[in-house]
Amino acid sequence: MTHSPLRDPLVNAVIDRLVAAQQYPADDPRSGLERDPHEYGEYGFSISPEQGDLIYLLCRGIRATRTVEFATSVGMSTLYAAAAVRDNGGGTVIGAELVPDKIAAARHNLAEAGLAGYAEIREGDARVTLRDLGGEVDFALIDGWLGAEPSLAREVIEFVAPQIRIGGYVMNDNAEPDFLDYLRDPANGFVSVSLPLHGGTELGVKVGP
Repeated sequence: MTHSPLRDPLVNAVIDRLVAAQQYPADDPRSGLERDPHEYGEYGFSISPEQGDLIYLLCRGIRATRTVEFATSVGMSTLYAAAAVRDNGGGTVIGAELVPDKIAAARHNLAEAGLAGYAEIREGDARVTLRDLGGEVDFALIDGWLGAEPSLAREVIEFVAPQIRIGGYVMNDNAEPDFLDYLRDPANGFVSVSLPLHGGTELGVKVGP
């Protein structure tokens, strides 16, 4: 049995349900070809529980009260981050999601887990909705839609990075080459490491402006 740092049975029940229901279409959009995300509204492309445990642990460790994520999907990552900021005494997870069906699912999942008051899901293109986060954030998850060049992850990190505080973390799931180029360039103020989670997870910490 895998040990998790997140011990809230209500939150874990929702996570277990999402994991059991997770499926991928035959024409997996993660292949890198350009596809319309609205065509996949019924599919919850999400992080793994192992990645979620790491998000929860990191956010607890740095006493995070404000985090951001691209993209929310059905709210799997949001559950971990929202549980962490709640357990830290309160705060907000700012999410971005383009597909209305997924926003509705995420809000339902957060409500079921008792975490609705700790998340703000912004509907629309993250390149618009996340440009102003209203102040510094402690943690950022960049895990959006694949297929474009430059990648959406690269476009988003360029304006989110200046809003991450020194000592804050950024995590990426898809290892888009141009995103990795940005994060690994010392001029951008991060140091990072590749972790053997979910096929490869890049974790960086902001050490300079």
